[in-house]
Amino acid sequence: MNGEKQSNAVKVQWIEITEQHSGQRLDNFLLARLKGVPRSRIYRLLRKGEVRVNKGRKEAKFRLHIGDMVRIPPLRVRQERPVVMVPVALGKSLERDILFEDEAMIILNKPPGCAVHGGSGIASGVIEGLRQQRPDAPFLELVHRLDRDTSGCLLIAKKRSVLRKLHELFRDDDIEKTYLALFAGIWSREKVLVDVPLLKNVNKGGERMVVVSRAGKPSATQFRRIRHLPGVQATLVRALPKTGRTHQIRVHAAWLGHPLVGDQRYGAAEANREFRSRGFRRLFLHAEQLKFVHPATGQLLLINAPLPAELAALINDEK
Repeated sequence: MNGEKQSNAVKVQWIEITEQHSGQRLDNFLLARLKGVPRSRIYRLLRKGEVRVNKGRKEAKFRLHIGDMVRIPPLRVRQERPVVMVPVALGKSLERDILFEDEAMIILNKPPGCAVHGGSGIASGVIEGLRQQRPDAPFLELVHRLDRDTSGCLLIAKKRSVLRKLHELFRDDDIEKTYLALFAGIWSREKVLVDVPLLKNVNKGGERMVVVSRAGKPSATQFRRIRHLPGVQATLVRALPKTGRTHQIRVHAAWLGHPLVGDQRYGAAEANREFRSRGFRRLFLHAEQLKFVHPATGQLLLINAPLPAELAALINDEK
């Protein structure tokens, strides 16, 4: 019996677990499938044993396996909201921006100004665009995040098993991420490791901010100078984050006294005005490269994302 074809009617659902959901926690599987059902109701069903796996009671943390049969009791589910439609042009653009693809993953050169996913007032983003472009794809999930205004290498898993393995690589610092960034001002040092903790905060205006604080989480970024751009009073650097905190490179750069050019949140207002007068209006931060061992094939991958035209033009004009 395959419950995937059954409707939201009030009757028992039987769902056979496939590779797409193998390894997923039972509670997360139910939360994703029963979007109209309150979380409290789902956990109550689990506590009471009304949800069964292979005819037995299971805890919320139970990991599903291929071939497991999940029984979901009769439930009334709220009508789902209409599917958000992503502009067709964005979907096609994302397909053109793919740098690497195989049966396990996609690596694309994310365009600047595009969120990686919808939420917080944003209707849709990269992952929704790809899913719309590929309606028959059984599984597409973000492995990590990039800020909306950051361009460059973005990793997407095409299998849940691959997603888990890639998350492990990130946790163990086995994926080397390299960014190109532009410091405001002339930075005199050649290389430095910024190792200061970061804490998420909220300022008076309600805008999410990240600050350097002893109460924060350990955070480390290595910066290496590439060259000075004396004509625009800036320094091109390569950033290698050792941890993956929110806004980490941007906050560490500002802590050094050289915020990133175009950073409207942590940047220098005067420097940003000067670059806007030159026609440059975006954050100069680009995820240049990913280097890691493919979790399925064992192949060493070294993927480079070309600089967007406006970034390349700014630094090439200063050669």
